Amino acid sequence: MSLTEPPLPTIAVVIPAFNEAETVSAVIEPALRLTPDVVVASDGSSDDTVTVARRAGAKVIELGQNSGKGPALKAALGATGADYVVMLDADLVGLEVEHLHILLAPVLAGKLDMSIGIFDGGGIMTDLGNKLTPHLSGQRACGRQWLLDVPHLGEERWPEPAITAALKAQGVRWDYVELPGLKQVVKEKKRGFWKGAQYRTKMYIELLGFKGRQKKRDDV
Repeated sequence: MSLTEPPLPTIAVVIPAFNEAETVSAVIEPALRLTPDVVVASDGSSDDTVTVARRAGAKVIELGQNSGKGPALKAALGATGADYVVMLDADLVGLEVEHLHILLAPVLAGKLDMSIGIFDGGGIMTDLGNKLTPHLSGQRACGRQWLLDVPHLGEERWPEPAITAALKAQGVRWDYVELPGLKQVVKEKKRGFWKGAQYRTKMYIELLGFKGRQKKRDDV
């Protein structure tokens, strides 16, 4: 009787994106060197994000209106059947396929259930912001089904607090990994200083309100 090798795990890269036409292709290109299963979920983008992402070789899911990163992430997860996913922001600068291997290695080896990437040496502003609030990092690797099943993932404009709550509640094994030379475009640069600052303030208000929204859901 012949023995057969178990099937290799399948991997997808999922990229929520809102008006990231200038940077999304530079995120897709190294992702495609890892896997052909790269999904961009455009969160109601009004620029050329969809066109640029398709030309770069990604599968693109178009959401009709801007509802937030959470719904976009859930849509991207639903568009792949991979065993594992790497979750990336669409505004990364300096991404290499080696960064994706750093994220995936401890998960595929069974050492962690989720790895969370932290910028290291990519730039003062992004390094500082990432290290002050590492739990908000958008660079992660984990099992796809676990992430898809995170409670309220698709209801939150910013999904990271919901993911953090699930990690704590379920006793999931996780840790931070450093991503050398990687950074992202800060909001003040993308949108102009004042609009970027307003957007950042609104984002933090949404993030800080998660526990209150969670308590209301639990009380229903």
